[in-house]
Amino acid sequence: MKLGGGWVWGLLLLTSLAAAASSDERAESEALDGDGDMGPDEEGVKVLTADDDEEEEAMVTDEEQFDEEKDGDEKSDIDANVTFQVTYKTPVPTGDVYFAETFDDGSLDRWQLSKTMKEDADEDIAKYDGKWMVEPLKENKVPGDQGLVLKSRAKHHAIAAMLDKPFVFQDEPLVVQYEVNFQDGIDCGGAYIKLLSDSGALSLEQFHDRTPYTIMFGPDKCGEDYKLHFIFRHRNPLNKDTEEKHAKRADVDLKKFYTDKKTHLYTLVLNPDNSYEMFIDQSSVSRGNLLYDMVPPVNPPKEIDDPNDSKPDDWDERAKIPDPEAVKPEDWDEDAPAKIEDPDALKPEGWLDDEPEFVSDPNADKPEDWDEEMDGEWEAPQVPNPACETAPGCGEWKRPMINNPQYKGKWKAPLIDNPNYQGVWKPRKMANPEYFEDLQPFRMTAFNALGLELWSMTSDIYFDNFIITSHKEVADRWASDSWGLKKLVASANEPGILAQLMAAAEERPWLWIIYVLTVGLPVGLVVLFCWPKKPADDYVYKKVDRPQNQIEEEEEEEEEEEEEGAADEEEKEAGAAAAQEEGEQEDSGAQGDNLEGADDEDEEEEEEEEDDDEAEENKTPEQTLEDERDGGDVAEESHKQAVRKRRVRKD
Repeated sequence: MKLGGGWVWGLLLLTSLAAAASSDERAESEALDGDGDMGPDEEGVKVLTADDDEEEEAMVTDEEQFDEEKDGDEKSDIDANVTFQVTYKTPVPTGDVYFAETFDDGSLDRWQLSKTMKEDADEDIAKYDGKWMVEPLKENKVPGDQGLVLKSRAKHHAIAAMLDKPFVFQDEPLVVQYEVNFQDGIDCGGAYIKLLSDSGALSLEQFHDRTPYTIMFGPDKCGEDYKLHFIFRHRNPLNKDTEEKHAKRADVDLKKFYTDKKTHLYTLVLNPDNSYEMFIDQSSVSRGNLLYDMVPPVNPPKEIDDPNDSKPDDWDERAKIPDPEAVKPEDWDEDAPAKIEDPDALKPEGWLDDEPEFVSDPNADKPEDWDEEMDGEWEAPQVPNPACETAPGCGEWKRPMINNPQYKGKWKAPLIDNPNYQGVWKPRKMANPEYFEDLQPFRMTAFNALGLELWSMTSDIYFDNFIITSHKEVADRWASDSWGLKKLVASANEPGILAQLMAAAEERPWLWIIYVLTVGLPVGLVVLFCWPKKPADDYVYKKVDRPQNQIEEEEEEEEEEEEEGAADEEEKEAGAAAAQEEGEQEDSGAQGDNLEGADDEDEEEEEEEEDDDEAEENKTPEQTLEDERDGGDVAEESHKQAVRKRRVRKD
C-alpha cells in the first residue's frame, strides 16, 4: 500500500489541535509557572515512611481519601488503591520572621475578634458578627493541616493578631505571604489583609474599616472585576495628611484564581529601592516602582495650572469656520421633501377600496358589569377584516414612498481653515505650593499587627500559613513545606485528561468544534491519502463489448449497403456493355494499328507483376506481420468511415 505525502501533515495537524484543546484550561497557570516555582521540599514528601506517633500521613487515592482509623481489613483494601502518600509536618520558619501562623494547633488564642461596629452602615449589618473557625480544607485536604475559615455570608468579619515584633521600614525588604482558597467560589468579596500601623492607640477589639493601616494586600472581586490589591498609605510631609496609593493592575488574567477552588499562594515583596513585585503561586504577576507606578503618584507635580487664569474673550479656538464667500446654488431647493410617492407604482388587482382593514368582532358581547355612565358607550373590539384575507389589501390604496432624488436638505457653507485660529486655550502654569519630593516612599509607617476586615457574599473562604519576613528565601522555604504539599495533593487528585476536556467544553462550548476537527480531520486525511487505490492494470487493457443494439443497427446498415451496391453494379455493367458495342463498331478499323502497342503493354504489366511477387517472397515474417496490421488498421478505418456515411445517408 502506498502512502501519500499528506499523512505527515495530517499527523502534525492532529498533534497541534489535540495539544491546543487539552491545554486550554491550563494555559494561564502554565504561563505563570516561572523559575521561582518551588515544589515540596524533600523532607516534606516521603514515600511510605512516617512515624505514626510524631507525624500524620495523607494518603491520596484515585477515588477518595480514607480515614486512618479504619480496621486492619479495611486498611489492606485501602493500601491497594493508594497512589502515593505524603507526610505533612507543621512548617517551621527557617530564618528571622516577624509573624508566622499555621493554625495547625486548632486554636485562635493569639487572634482577637473585633467587638465594634462598622461606621456608616445599617444597624442590622453594622456589627462585626461574622463567624470564624479553624478547620481543614473541604477538598484535597492534608490531614493535620488546618486553616482559618470565614464561615458567614453577607456579614462583616474582623479579626486581627499582633506581630512578634513591629516591622520598621529601614534597610531590609518586606515579604508578606499567605494562602487563600475560595472553596465555594466567590460572588462578591475580598480576601485581602491589612498591616495595621503601629500606634499607641491601636486596640484589636476596636478593629474596623477605618483603623489606620500601612499596607493592604490580597485578592478582591466584585462582579466581573478581578483585582489583586496593593495599597499603601503615604503621609504628606507638608500637611501630614495620609493618602492611599494604588498599584497598577496585574499583568495577567486573574479569573481562574477565583474560580478553580484551589489553594493559591499570594506574595508581596517590597524593597528598600522602592521597587515592588507581586506573586501568585510563586510566579510574578505585577512589578513596578513606588515612585512611578502608583495612582495617584507619590510626589505631586512641580507646576500646576493657575486657578486665577481665564481665557480671553477674543480667543478663537475654532480650527474650521464656514466659508464666508460661499453662495447657495440657485437650483438648491431646501423645501424639497426627503420622501415622495412612487410615480411608477400601480394598485394591485383585486384591491378592496371599500373594505376597512379592521371590523368589529361580531362574536364579542358587552360585559354584564359594563356601566355606560361610568365606562362610556361600549364598542366591540376590532379584529382583522376576513374579507381582506384573500385580497392583496383593503381600504384606501396609497402609493408607496421612495427617496426623493431631488432632495438636498438644508444648505450649509463648506468649512475652511480659520485664519484667526489660536489653538486650544490652556491656563498658564504656576509653581505648585503643595509640591514636595519624597524619594524614599518605602519608608512607610511601621506596623505591628495583621488583620482581616472583610465583607463577603460567599462563605468558606480559607486562609492559611501567614508569614512576614525580610527574606524571600525564608518565605519560599515556608511555602515549600506548606503550600507545596497542597499543590501536590491537588495535582494528584485532578481528573483525567478526558474529564478535563469535558469540563473545559462546558465552560467554553466552542471547544467542541476543535474536538470534532481534531478527530474528524485526521480521519479524513488518512482516508484521502492512505486508502489503497485500485491498480491501473484492472481497467486499462480490459476489452469492452459493444452494445447489442449498436451491433444490430450496423448489420442492418451493411445489408442495405450491399443491396444498394449490387444494384449499382448491375447498372454499371449494363452501361458498360452498351458502350463496348459502340466502341467495337468505331474502333474496328483502328484495331490492326494498335495491336503491336497492346502487346508491348501486356509484356510490361507481366514484368511488374513478377517483380511484385519476388518482393513479397523476400519479405521477413516481421515485415509481413506489420503489413497485415497496417492493412487491418486501414480496413478498420475504412469500415468506420463507411458506417458514418451510412448513418448520414440514413438520417
